[in-house]
Amino acid sequence: MADDEQQWKIPPNVQELAAAGRDELPSRYVVPDHDRPTSGVASDDPIPVVDISRLSSGAADEAAKLRSALQNWGLFLAVGHGIESALLDEMMAVTSEFFKLPLEEKQKYTNLVGSKKEYQLEGYGSDMVLSETQVLDWCDRFYLVVEPESRRLYDLWPTQPPSFRDILHRYAKRCRELAEGVLLEVGKVVGLREERYMADMVDEKAVTYVRLNLYPRCPRPDKVLGFKPHSDGNMLTVLLTNAVGLQVLRDGEWYDVPVVPGALVVNIGDTVEVVSNGLLKSPVHKVVANSERERVSVGAFYTLDPEREVEPAPELVTEDRPKRYGKMKTSDYITELQKSLARGERTVDRVKI
Repeated sequence: MADDEQQWKIPPNVQELAAAGRDELPSRYVVPDHDRPTSGVASDDPIPVVDISRLSSGAADEAAKLRSALQNWGLFLAVGHGIESALLDEMMAVTSEFFKLPLEEKQKYTNLVGSKKEYQLEGYGSDMVLSETQVLDWCDRFYLVVEPESRRLYDLWPTQPPSFRDILHRYAKRCRELAEGVLLEVGKVVGLREERYMADMVDEKAVTYVRLNLYPRCPRPDKVLGFKPHSDGNMLTVLLTNAVGLQVLRDGEWYDVPVVPGALVVNIGDTVEVVSNGLLKSPVHKVVANSERERVSVGAFYTLDPEREVEPAPELVTEDRPKRYGKMKTSDYITELQKSLARGERTVDRVKI
């Protein structure tokens, strides 16, 4: 058991807090007044819906929509991605079923390990807690490495529900195909002569994480955030969700990301921003809480080989556009990302020149 003075490192289980039906929230979850959530702004320029099947077949209008989405939003809604609706439904179902398990069953996969309850990225629990004053997110999450398969820690892969492992394996494989196709198109958008430059960076040593999220109903959604503002420290994120709540920052305003049946939210991460030398920006986004229903989501995060150093692509560094980002090893970036999330900072700002 952790020392009493270290108990602040072990946040309460949000699902259990919500089930207790308390009207008032623990102070650790209440955000400062200037960070309080608001309704998303309606946009005259909606987030594009991109048909991946038409994009891959060379449709110029879909390529134009993707370019607009990446340059103006940093994300888009992907349809025509080829992942069967039945598999999407199965992935959402086993995620929901996992979070419905008794707490003691879920704690078998805790991300606090050893006698001192040290934090590790993989496992069930909450994100890193660095101080007693850190504002916590209204969210329980479960991180797993899914690729390469040799890095899977099967002791952390639930056996309940029984179909969990098989469905996650199949879902991850199909998402990988989507991610590679999108990164090929991203290379075209930034004008790389070697169009597969970014897609090929996600090689056999690249690591894919899946993060399962539960955002329980919240009695005071005006006072908390499901997930604080951040950008993703990876190449690409593919998100499956069952409800609204995701918001993206653009020109100082927060916009709701709509939920379209069968669509996946795809956003670029900090690594693409760095490799593109700032031609594309990793979008800042957050999740707001809801008093009416719980929100479940599954995010697939495509990172590079942990030993690979990331910097701008040489051909995107010119006299007119000098190098704008320094070099950082992927594993160091991921470690710094966890700390930056806790501090409410953007990791990519630390490598800007």
